[in-house]
Amino acid sequence: MRAADWCLSSAGAALVLATSSDEQHPAENMADGSSETFWTTTGMFPQEFIIGFPKCVKITKVAIQCYLVRTLRIERSISKDPVGFEQCIEKDLQHTEGQLQMEEFPLPDFQATYLRFIIKSAFDHFVSVHRVMAEGTAENT
Repeated sequence: MRAADWCLSSAGAALVLATSSDEQHPAENMADGSSETFWTTTGMFPQEFIIGFPKCVKITKVAIQCYLVRTLRIERSISKDPVGFEQCIEKDLQHTEGQLQMEEFPLPDFQATYLRFIIKSAFDHFVSVHRVMAEGTAENT
């Protein structure tokens, strides 16, 4: 089976929660497949968002394109509802002046129905998340 990006709204992904809301830069922008659009935070940290998949997926790699994120944690849930998250990755990102931060996290044998991204700290008062990607295949359930 061919790997797909399960974080795309066209693949059935849903933004279940985002802790900031901006009419001009909504959370749904992270799932539209474009680096030109983005979600922006509007306040203090931590900030988080949860992406739900249409089914349990086996993920091989998670990637994020963002700006001004200092510390990022990624958690997963395999529950039917967005509960029972367990930490998978926590990383301090490098500051990239004037360009997007692009981070990839290989995840061998990693199943999830939801991913929670927690932006624990930032290099400025606001950050932007342009794209999130979760490459993998659907589990036979």
